[in-house]
Amino acid sequence: MPEAVFPAAVVFRAKGTLSICAAVKKRFLPGRSRDSLATIERGLRYRFVNPALLETALTHASYANEFSRESNERLEFLGDAFLGCVVSRILYDRFPSRSEGDLSKARSGIVSGAAFSECARTLKLGAHLMLGKGEERSGGRERESILAGAFEALAGAVYLDAGYPRAFETFAALVADALERGDFSPDARTKLQEISSRRFGRLPSYRVVGEEGPPHERTFTVEVSVPAGVTGRGRGGSGKEAGRAAARDALGKLG
Repeated sequence: MPEAVFPAAVVFRAKGTLSICAAVKKRFLPGRSRDSLATIERGLRYRFVNPALLETALTHASYANEFSRESNERLEFLGDAFLGCVVSRILYDRFPSRSEGDLSKARSGIVSGAAFSECARTLKLGAHLMLGKGEERSGGRERESILAGAFEALAGAVYLDAGYPRAFETFAALVADALERGDFSPDARTKLQEISSRRFGRLPSYRVVGEEGPPHERTFTVEVSVPAGVTGRGRGGSGKEAGRAAARDALGKLG
């Protein structure tokens, strides 16, 4: 497989000579060798026909904005829908006696940022992401929302590269393995709501108590209060992510 293919549109004339320097910079992400991409392919047990899709899946919007590249957001959109279908089929086959309500509740716990970020960590996606300087400095490689988005983008990339049957096989194995390990427990907010309602007859309340950073690198702090004076705090790149972290903190205190 050739290392690079340079479309005519990216070859340009500079001072009377042809140059492909800009093409090289656009085609290969800095620090991303073929060996680096191959590490992810080994984890997936899938080799891309079009490696450019894998590169795009690893390109966070913060990096894309700095270097005028395509980000992974469109692939993330596609992968989110595809993974929802994969998870639905697994649950349908695995639990033939469960009701639609039970299956929907289980799916909501699986198709979540917390669950997909764990899948991303299993594949070590964080080490291979292309992030902007601000995200790099603020710990973006470990941020739940970024990891989950990269995992969804990766799913979208495999779907486009291989088609539905092969992509389903690849990601059904990842999701099934995680289910067996118990990684996909119900969402922390859902668990806290159920416990608070059962024990105290009231739902927990959430409020944003802090925001910091520029608009494209916002970090939120959320506090959750549960009857009986129990509170939890959490931080994240979105209000939802911070809320889940706060719920996990409160659950730990409730025991």
